[in-house]
Amino acid sequence: MKARLYEKYIKEVAPALKEKHRYANVHQVPRLEKIVVNMGVGASLEKSAVDDAAKDLALITGRKAAVSKSRHNIANFKLRLGQPIGCRVTLRRDAMYEFFDRLVATALPRIRDFRGLSPRKFDGRGNYTFGVADQTIFPEIELDKIKRTQGMDITIVTSAPSDAEALELLKMMGLPLAEAKETAHKGAPGAPGAPGAPVAPGVPGVPGTPEAKE
Repeated sequence: MKARLYEKYIKEVAPALKEKHRYANVHQVPRLEKIVVNMGVGASLEKSAVDDAAKDLALITGRKAAVSKSRHNIANFKLRLGQPIGCRVTLRRDAMYEFFDRLVATALPRIRDFRGLSPRKFDGRGNYTFGVADQTIFPEIELDKIKRTQGMDITIVTSAPSDAEALELLKMMGLPLAEAKETAHKGAPGAPGAPGAPVAPGVPGVPGTPEAKE
C-alpha cells in the first residue's frame, strides 16, 4: 500500500501543476526526490552523545542513522580526524512520503508559537532546508528517556528547476509555509535614508537641512 501523500501527489498535485504550467512531459512536473535529516553533535560532548543522537534519529525516521566523521584536524575546536561529529539519514520513496506526512501533520504543529516556516530558505535550485531546535516535537521520542536536547536540519530535495516551482509544490503537499511579508528595505527608492528620499524640513541635528523657525 502506497503512502497517503504519494497518492495525493499522483491524483491531485501533479495534475494541477501540469495544467497550470503547461508541462509537455509528465517527467517535467516537480516532485519530491529525497529528504535528508542531519544531526550535528559538538566535539566537546562525551562519546555517547553521537550514539544517543543516532538512536533518536532512528526512532524518528525508522531508518538506521549513518555516523558522520570529521575530515580534518582542528586544534581550536578539539577536533581530530575521523572523530564522530553527527549522524544523518536519507529517505526516499515510501519512507520519504511517510516521514513528510508525520512531519507536517504531527511534529511541526507541536512547536510552541508556531506560525509557519519561512519561505526564504530555498537554495536557488529548488531545495528547501530548515532547522528544528528540539527532537521532542516528534511523538516517537519519549521525554523521560532523552539525555539532552538535540536539534536537527531537514533538507527537502525536489526536482523543481526553480525555487518558485518548488515553493508551489511544497505548499500543495501541505508544508506550512508562512506568507512572505513585504518590508521596505533601506536603500530602496523612497525608503528613509535612501538617496532622493524626502526629508522633513527643520529637523535639528541633520546635516544639510534648515532648522525650523518659530
